[in-house]
Amino acid sequence: MARITAVESITLDGVMQAPGAPDEDTRGGFAHGGWALPYNDEVQARVMGEGMAREGGMVLGRRTYEILMRAWAGRDDNPFTPVLEARRKYVVSSSLGEPLPWTNSTLLAGDAAASVRDLKATAPEGELVVLGSGELVRALLRTGLVDELQLLIHPLVLGSGTRLFGDEGTRVPLALAGSVPTTTGVVIATYHPAAA
Repeated sequence: MARITAVESITLDGVMQAPGAPDEDTRGGFAHGGWALPYNDEVQARVMGEGMAREGGMVLGRRTYEILMRAWAGRDDNPFTPVLEARRKYVVSSSLGEPLPWTNSTLLAGDAAASVRDLKATAPEGELVVLGSGELVRALLRTGLVDELQLLIHPLVLGSGTRLFGDEGTRVPLALAGSVPTTTGVVIATYHPAAA
């Protein structure tokens, strides 16, 4: 059975919307896109690089898949594109159809939690990493499918934007498994599920 690790950049007030670019996700009039960029440093790059070096596949929601594909597909000017293109990408979507345009991409249609539960039970990869994909991560947390949650907590309050943890009342007990502070004040906190 594969393990599922969710990796999320968030602010102190839990916002996860558009950390990477001003135009990444402007839903709801969100005007703070790219908020995570000033906090990148060599510590974060090392920790994220260690994660990318592990074998496994990726599970992505449609929006995150399309954002990553626009940003990284077909490039030869960085170390990330070859890794992303070589990885099997499982895309959870009710609106996309096959074939998916980015190499090594497989569509998971239907109910998100059920599709990922089946994938987790049968995937040849030892680890499945979820990047971004807030709606998907919330569904996986509700159903107990996340084995590890890695939060990159940025020392910033935005006051608006889509938050990782919504108000639907889902209780998810977690235990801190490790933390790494960066030189810019980001805390990379790793959590595992805890007993209720």
